[in-house]
Amino acid sequence: MIRFFSPDIETELTLPEVESGHCCRVLRMKEGDIIHAVDGKGNAFECKITQANPKKTALTILSKTQEPRHWQPKITIAVAPTKNIDRMEWMVEKATEIGVDRFVFLKCARSERKDVKTDRLEKILVSAMKQSMKATKPQLEGMIGYKEFIRSLTCKNGDIRIMGYCSDEFPRKDLVSQYTAGQDVTILIGPEGDFSPEEVQLAVEAGFIPATFGNTRLRTETAALYALSAIHVINDLKS
Repeated sequence: MIRFFSPDIETELTLPEVESGHCCRVLRMKEGDIIHAVDGKGNAFECKITQANPKKTALTILSKTQEPRHWQPKITIAVAPTKNIDRMEWMVEKATEIGVDRFVFLKCARSERKDVKTDRLEKILVSAMKQSMKATKPQLEGMIGYKEFIRSLTCKNGDIRIMGYCSDEFPRKDLVSQYTAGQDVTILIGPEGDFSPEEVQLAVEAGFIPATFGNTRLRTETAALYALSAIHVINDLKS
């Protein structure tokens, strides 16, 4: 089943231009055809096309269904983007398919990339959301200073903060041994040169647990997906 994305479908009763072009020009759908759409907020819609315009397809909503996320805890990935942005795009796509609530990009002391363009990443998010048959789009935040992000965090009962860290300068624990099913989690992944000792100390003071992700050294994007997958497996086994 093909899904379309329309964030304001209930008020606009239309598909955005890009989605309209795909619907009418590529798929050649016409008035009276039934389509399925999501708004990125957890709602799925069955609709009938009333005007097959490749720039602004008009719809009538036939039904609305709320589709809850298939995981319960809230998962945030905060990562220092790699110099090669293609690797971050791949990470965003795959993490969205697996299931994540929020992406944050960090500017760290050893970061090789100082900014990210979120427009293309948003398109990748939408495509991955539709491909994996989800109705909720992850929140995407642009670059933020590392210290600013750490200091913005507020304490919540029952949540956990995990920091992927390569050096043995600080005591580290195994990710799987630290996470308990059902906990909201923030996963902190550093740049290619790893976090600086000062950044690790700041994170530890904010409640992060320096952790290892197995016995091998992982690339930034691989570490993020490893941790995300482990969180899901732990929760799936519990349920």
